[in-house]
Amino acid sequence: MNAQLLIEVSALAASFLFIYGLKRMSSPVTARSGIVVAGYGMLVAVLASFLYTFGVAEAAKPHLTTNAIVAISALLIGVGWAWWSGKKVEMTAMPQMVALYNGMGGGSAAAIAAMVLLATPTEGASHGSLHYLVTVFGGLIGAVSLSGSLIAWAKLDGRINKTLRMTGIQAINGTIMLATIALGLYIVFGAGGHAPASVTVAFFALALIFGVMMTMPIGGADMPVVISLYNAFTGLAVGLEGYVLNNPALMIAGMVVGSAGTLLTLLMAKAMNRSVSNVIFSNFGASGDEQQGEIKGSMKPVDAGDAGIQMRYASKVIIAPGYGLAVAQAQHKLYEFVKLLQAAGVEVKFAIHPVAGRMPGHMNVLLAEAGVPYDIIYDMEDINGEFKEADFAIVIGANDTVNPAARTNKSSPIYGMPILNVDQAKQVFVVKRGQGKGYSGVENELFFADNTNLVYGDAQKVMVAMIQAVKSLDGGGH
Repeated sequence: MNAQLLIEVSALAASFLFIYGLKRMSSPVTARSGIVVAGYGMLVAVLASFLYTFGVAEAAKPHLTTNAIVAISALLIGVGWAWWSGKKVEMTAMPQMVALYNGMGGGSAAAIAAMVLLATPTEGASHGSLHYLVTVFGGLIGAVSLSGSLIAWAKLDGRINKTLRMTGIQAINGTIMLATIALGLYIVFGAGGHAPASVTVAFFALALIFGVMMTMPIGGADMPVVISLYNAFTGLAVGLEGYVLNNPALMIAGMVVGSAGTLLTLLMAKAMNRSVSNVIFSNFGASGDEQQGEIKGSMKPVDAGDAGIQMRYASKVIIAPGYGLAVAQAQHKLYEFVKLLQAAGVEVKFAIHPVAGRMPGHMNVLLAEAGVPYDIIYDMEDINGEFKEADFAIVIGANDTVNPAARTNKSSPIYGMPILNVDQAKQVFVVKRGQGKGYSGVENELFFADNTNLVYGDAQKVMVAMIQAVKSLDGGGH
């Protein structure tokens, strides 16, 4: 088998492994093995790239030693950093890591485009306008994904705590985008794909600036959708640059990731009852300090131990987790409490809102880390009808996703957003550190309802108190 045929077979194998791995990632039960399968696909793709560069690429042979040193060094640095950071990262910081890695994918696509556009024309190596148009488009999307993902990472990591809100910001962003597109069109049609380096650098600089300016005004409530959107951008950019390099593995992987990311983005936006354009271009949460009408009722605190004992004698309990659970790292203690309830004959289920946490699937991963069985974890649409049958619902760290105002208050900025029907349970316990509002900035009507009690405190400490109270009933049994 010659080198070229081996490369083509490797690309086909890598593509199959990517698709099969992504398929397995669609279920929590098989997601871990899906990641491993996709990892093997990436390994095959990398090995094929080395074989191409050092086996059949004529342009690489005059610089074979230099290319080998650069490629191997980059590979070792990348593997070492990824291994170290992956081992070190806390589950609460997983959304930041996803945003960062996603940005690296977009940056890689932009780097490929820059390499093609900055390359010195060689005899017989001319390409048509379509080739350069795809290159420029992929580079644009990749650069936007890179800088936008880095801003999302900084926001999620607490390094940027403010949103950029100013009059005329949409006009400014529109001007930057038009200027970027104009430069891109000049590179393709005015300079035949070989514009002066200063023009190409300006094109990528403006694209990076646009990514920053587009992401800075977006609030924390929309970060799950933003991460998913940039994931789709990265997939599209990679697919386009795969076409530029005539690399089937890149094309297929990029198209699969791009389409999956686009679908997920649309589903996430639907779960918030908002369009993607509304997420990107609106000032959601800007009116958070405004009054959304007077809320009747009062907040009624209850001791954590008393709440735990009441749930011990229930028939059915549904748990609605949110990002506060991740912040407190209380998932292990929560599952310990759940096992005590199950041992007492209580039916316990988890209800997951599509945008709970800081990224798609965040709560599922968090609960899986604690060992919670998949068969008691339900998506919102599968469990919402059961809340009216529950003796108790316990909300841990969630806010906007359980706010009844989304159903009843037309003046609320979250009106129309699908929510978990927590308020329909016979009794609701809400675990909160204080009386703060959600990301949308509006007061939660659930906290004032007649059937709701607030359990104040850090979620982990609250769960410990509940565990101790239940155990004390049987003298430390179970």
